[in-house]
Amino acid sequence: MFTSTLIALSLIFPAFGAPYHHQPGNSCDVSQAKLVLPPGVNLPPPSEPPTYITVGVGTQNYTCSEAGNYTSVGAVASIFDISCLYGTPSFDSIQDTVLAAWEKSPHDISHELTLLGEHFFITNPITGTGISPKWDFTATTGNPEAFVVANGTARSPAPTGSQDVDWLSLNKILGKLADEVYRTDTRAGQPPASVRVLFHTTC
Repeated sequence: MFTSTLIALSLIFPAFGAPYHHQPGNSCDVSQAKLVLPPGVNLPPPSEPPTYITVGVGTQNYTCSEAGNYTSVGAVASIFDISCLYGTPSFDSIQDTVLAAWEKSPHDISHELTLLGEHFFITNPITGTGISPKWDFTATTGNPEAFVVANGTARSPAPTGSQDVDWLSLNKILGKLADEVYRTDTRAGQPPASVRVLFHTTC
């Protein structure tokens, strides 16, 4: 398996009637925040204001085929709350700041930012086949329903270049954390163009 560091902003849009908004208490109100997409990024507009603005730090995971190509098998990331940075000078470059800090000392990230939850992939709970992304805030909120399993509705190449994974919009298929999730402002996460043989080992 090949792993590639991934940094991405996520905007999490509330599930109707969800009773646990803004937990844990360090989160700031971002109900007036607007998702502004650069030219050429074709994602549908969100239907509601966000509940959280987050940065995810982790790895995009790939396996390699016999043909020598990499295939995505999901991702694992920690999700940190950056809602309170919205509207500050730090916000526009936070993804680059976090990437630089991660590359220098990964363990220090958790001391600087508030952990909201974890992001990972599970077997699709509707079809029982394939994998679906999950955002899980149950541990930090104390609410067993504070998670969302989602399905992609649209994707657009990152405007920063092919070295960064696509931007996404996703809708809920299970859970009560959110109805919509947007992944934007990605940094890295792509595999090499092809598998290289190193010491007779491919992956």
